[in-house]
Amino acid sequence: MGSNVEDNQDDVPMELQLKGKKASSQQLKRHDSLDVEASKMPNAKQVVGLSVLLKLAFQSIGVVYGDIGTSPLYVFSSIFLEGVKHEDDILGALSLILYTITLIPVIKYVFIVLQANDNGDGGTFALYSLICRYSKVGLIPSTMAEDSDVSTFKLNMPDTRTRRASHLKSMLENSQFAKFFLLIATMLGTSMVIGDGVLTPCISVLSAIGGVKAASPEAMTEGRIVWLAVAILIALFMFQRFGTEKVGYTFAPILCLWFVLIAGIGVYNFVIYDIAIFRALNPMYIVSYFQRNGKDAWVSLGGVVMCITGAEALFADVGHFSVRSIQISMCFVTYPALILAYLGQGAYLMKNADDVANTFYASIPKTIYWPMFVIAVLAAIIASQALISGTFAIIQQSLALGCFPRVKIVHTSKKHHGQIYIPEINNLLMIACVLTTIGFKTTEKLSNAYGIAVVFVMFLTSCFLVLVMILIWKTNILLIIAYVLIIGSVELVYLSSVLYKFEQGGYLPLALALFLMFVMYVWNYVYRKKYHYELEHKISPEKVKETMDATSSHRLPGLAIFYSELVHGIPPIFKHYVENVPVLHSVLVFASVKSLPISKVPLEERFLFRRVKPYDLYVFRCVVRYGYNDMRNEEEPIEKLLVERLKNFIKEDYMFSIAANGGNQGETASLIEKDVEVLERASNMGVVHLVGEQDVVACKGSGIAKRMVINYAYDFLKRNLRQSSNKVFDIPTKRMLKVGMTCEL
Repeated sequence: MGSNVEDNQDDVPMELQLKGKKASSQQLKRHDSLDVEASKMPNAKQVVGLSVLLKLAFQSIGVVYGDIGTSPLYVFSSIFLEGVKHEDDILGALSLILYTITLIPVIKYVFIVLQANDNGDGGTFALYSLICRYSKVGLIPSTMAEDSDVSTFKLNMPDTRTRRASHLKSMLENSQFAKFFLLIATMLGTSMVIGDGVLTPCISVLSAIGGVKAASPEAMTEGRIVWLAVAILIALFMFQRFGTEKVGYTFAPILCLWFVLIAGIGVYNFVIYDIAIFRALNPMYIVSYFQRNGKDAWVSLGGVVMCITGAEALFADVGHFSVRSIQISMCFVTYPALILAYLGQGAYLMKNADDVANTFYASIPKTIYWPMFVIAVLAAIIASQALISGTFAIIQQSLALGCFPRVKIVHTSKKHHGQIYIPEINNLLMIACVLTTIGFKTTEKLSNAYGIAVVFVMFLTSCFLVLVMILIWKTNILLIIAYVLIIGSVELVYLSSVLYKFEQGGYLPLALALFLMFVMYVWNYVYRKKYHYELEHKISPEKVKETMDATSSHRLPGLAIFYSELVHGIPPIFKHYVENVPVLHSVLVFASVKSLPISKVPLEERFLFRRVKPYDLYVFRCVVRYGYNDMRNEEEPIEKLLVERLKNFIKEDYMFSIAANGGNQGETASLIEKDVEVLERASNMGVVHLVGEQDVVACKGSGIAKRMVINYAYDFLKRNLRQSSNKVFDIPTKRMLKVGMTCEL
């Protein structure tokens, strides 16, 4: 249905106008109704049944837990780089592993962080977006008018929690530094997760293939292992095009078998070697471990961190599945299997401490060594999937916030909008993984680089979570303090440990993060500049006739659809077009295409219209809404659907005018018939799709830094990564005419 608005209430949604007649004393905020309605998602609520929930939980095993699930391959060897010096050190390290897994992945992520999702999406950008929705701290301009309403707290009662939240909200909103710092921290955390997505495949595959070298050191040299790992990595990334659903169904059975086997081997080992290994549950062994080893114990924490690699994937990948499905799969499959596996390895080392450098493969019973090796290699390949899927989700979020060049996003599932595939990012990740594997060659060097990315993202997530607790959840201050003192302090200690190995490979994730941050900041900086330029130079609907009269434009038979990304008014490129080509079609529609995070938008709700006054201009504004699974331009040509819905809108618009202001029904029917006839005649004469494209340059007098960012860095990204307009708007190429304009920012 179209949105019908009276002349003197051009900026107020119809439903608010009708209510206003009954409640005239109520002060209404004035918004552009197209902007408000276009952001609503019809039929977005979905009820997830038990069967669907269990199916998602099963799929999540194959996508989310590969990284953390394969950590038993290398944890003990990463902790004891120089061998075991005291028998009780094994118990101390095992105790650290058990409590770290329980505290970070389970308590922090599964039961706390997952609740801070943004409409089902997770990751650093989701947390930032969530905070921006509840307080005006975003440097990124919002495209939704109702954001200004959401950001206002509804103070139901003047309790201390609400006052504390309001005070923090006010501090953040009034500090430009705080806004900038939050955005930069978000970009840094996001870049670290993507960097993690580069390192995870490398270390996982190299660790698994190391089993061949352990069994036959002469046959498998270091060079052969590296090239075999490269071949496996290339195959993995080539498989991504089939989508998360198919990947999950393919990998989930393998990883389920992996968890069953490592749990079974764990039980076998502590029964055979040391049934009393459960005494490692006593945290006093951690205290004695640090008393005995001092600085060496602190440095070894960098190895303990390896047991929680991939924990961030639980949050980053939640959009591919659901909160409840990940909670089920973690608590009932992954966590019990990992605990049993580490207990078994600890029991084995109590009797075979000299095998610590190859703990995993040495502790496998000889009768199942090679079958377990094959499954370990497959599980290690799957381990890469968690961060690859998480990277896709994070890139999609950053795109929505204007922090990444527009790349092609392929939705691979008809049922779950979060399951996506991004070809360009997949190829870049593959190249980065191959180069990293060839450059570092061994898991020991890679583990130094790996730890920094893992712990830094976890700590940053905790910082954002504390803001969510205060601003949004209004959590009890004692619980917030407890979270900071327990989880926050533990993560800080781990971060200090991994930073100690900066020169031994820790520089790699930071270098990757800085490069990605540069790309994000450049794109976001120009995005914000362009946004403000369009807002400052936009043409209000009331000025359209004045603009057309001033340029003496002529009207030609036909229908022209003028596309832009601006929903807040008529884009400034229209004036530029009219001044240079003073000829317009008899019917003109300014269309803004929006993609909503739902599967399908019903045809009757796809088009939202506003008529530009006076009526004899035959100029309309329109928002075209698509779901991620809607077909475009093939079975449903956009112009055909638009014309049909526009006819309905014209009728509804006149009928609303009669209901609101009164009028002669016979005269109105004649006007409707005339306008519909004009529209039909114009569409029969031909439809032209005009696409506005703006090139940007730094304005005269700009500094060298600004010129480098806009004229060179942004231009390079736009030319090499951005999609063409016909792919963005999904319009017929043969009838598309691009209208260029250069903006000085």
